[in-house]
Amino acid sequence: MKKYGSFFRMRFVSGLQYRAAALAGIATQFAWGTMQILLYHAFYETNQAAFPMTLEALSSYTWLQQAFLAIFMMWFFENEIFQAISDGGISYELCRPINIYNMWFTRNVANRLSRTVLRCFPIIIVAAFLPSPYGIRLPVSFHAAFWFIISMILAFLVVVSLCMFVYIATFYTLSPLGVRILAVTVMDFFSGAVIPLPFFPDNMRLVLELLPFASSLNVPLRIYTGDIIGSELYRRVGIQAIWLLILILLGRGWMIKALKRVIVQGG
Repeated sequence: MKKYGSFFRMRFVSGLQYRAAALAGIATQFAWGTMQILLYHAFYETNQAAFPMTLEALSSYTWLQQAFLAIFMMWFFENEIFQAISDGGISYELCRPINIYNMWFTRNVANRLSRTVLRCFPIIIVAAFLPSPYGIRLPVSFHAAFWFIISMILAFLVVVSLCMFVYIATFYTLSPLGVRILAVTVMDFFSGAVIPLPFFPDNMRLVLELLPFASSLNVPLRIYTGDIIGSELYRRVGIQAIWLLILILLGRGWMIKALKRVIVQGG
């Protein structure tokens, strides 16, 4: 574990160096969050009672999604990993006394976390000063704040676990492009990143909430806004923990199987 901890620190510190990229990302996320809220506001003006979430709760959901985008974005992948698989660089990693799944998992966690640290605080601070119902509000209770943090950690690890499947699938393809496009489309839509899951038809929503994608940003952000409360809160967090365990076990098993068929050619 010590070697993975050291690798995590190196990747995390390295990620903190990209401040210019972080500023550009903050500006983009402000613009995108504002556009989303104004778009929903146009619909809410017709009949607010027709929507499953208040505009204030939806605004908090949107700003949290933008603030922690680096944690939740399904489309963020390490191009160096794809390149290592495609050009045979994976052979060097196979020679090292490490578990490749653990190393790639640690690498993704560190890179996403460093990006989040650079971007989240400015977005949350500015959004907190926006007038109601367009800004971010405090959690509905201390209880919700506590479970929001727990759920955020689980959601973060679920996202990384899902992305690991995309890396592993690249062992079976000539190019990672097709796998990435398909995976990102499915994961983003069914996780609530495009449209919050409460806005889906009830029958469809009940099915989607049982899938691993819903255990990402959908659960912690809805806990924060008070949309998930009581016994339902514990059930959703429990589903997150179960999916995390399943995804890691399946991912590790698939990685072992994929590495057995690796053939590196060249001089």
